[in-house]
Amino acid sequence: MLAMTDNAQARLKLIRGVVRTTFENRYMKYLLAAFLLLTQMTVSHAADAAKADEYAQMRQNLAKIMTAAKPDSIKPSPIEGLYEVVYGAQIFYVTKDGRYLVQGDILDVSGQSNLTEQRRTSARLSAINKVSEDKMIIFAPQKVKHTITVFTDIDCGYCRKLHNEIDTYLKEGIRVRYLSFPRSGLNTPSYYKAVAVWCAKDRRDALTRAKKDEPVEQKTCDNPVKEEMQLGQEVGVSGTPTLITDTGRLLPGYVPAAHLAQMLEEDSKRN
Repeated sequence: MLAMTDNAQARLKLIRGVVRTTFENRYMKYLLAAFLLLTQMTVSHAADAAKADEYAQMRQNLAKIMTAAKPDSIKPSPIEGLYEVVYGAQIFYVTKDGRYLVQGDILDVSGQSNLTEQRRTSARLSAINKVSEDKMIIFAPQKVKHTITVFTDIDCGYCRKLHNEIDTYLKEGIRVRYLSFPRSGLNTPSYYKAVAVWCAKDRRDALTRAKKDEPVEQKTCDNPVKEEMQLGQEVGVSGTPTLITDTGRLLPGYVPAAHLAQMLEEDSKRN
């Protein structure tokens, strides 16, 4: 084996030193990156834990006044110090400690928009979309342009007017999905009529006859009437008919077919 010259040994020693330094530097970089990542994860976990504790306190205080329901979501609102609380399609605001609750709309003055109504519309549409169409009585045109969901009461005059004009809505390409909302409440004549319609062999025919005040055989069966009444309350129904558009907009009362078609078209263009 040939012996190395002093110069060759010196060069080899230098190369080894450079390689060792480079490795150590890279190792330290990886070690530092791992440390920073671990620190970030720890801080993030601590922040999440603090937020969870904060939300837990809000939930405890809210439970004192909303004993029958749990909020669907709690998150910061556009206003610092206030948190948005969603129950179905109902929007409230609560302070950080959960002590004070605010009921009202937040308006964006610069943007000239109602931020609360935007959230309410989204929540309302989400609640409606959770209902299976198997639980609805549907009248559909051959070509569907828009779909509306109607909370209806068989004994309501304007509900009957709307249904008497159902062919006009269908000609406008409007698909009508009915949900029951007997305004007189549970275990009333209107409620039992809604149950009888649902339990009929041909629900669409039974609904049409009932709205003409024609007799429908009184039957009982598993039915969604009670659940639909609860849903109506959650999404803000206070009277009938109440229409929910395919964009989540709530329209209280009867709306003529031609005017409704125009409104639906304008809404779809904005969305």
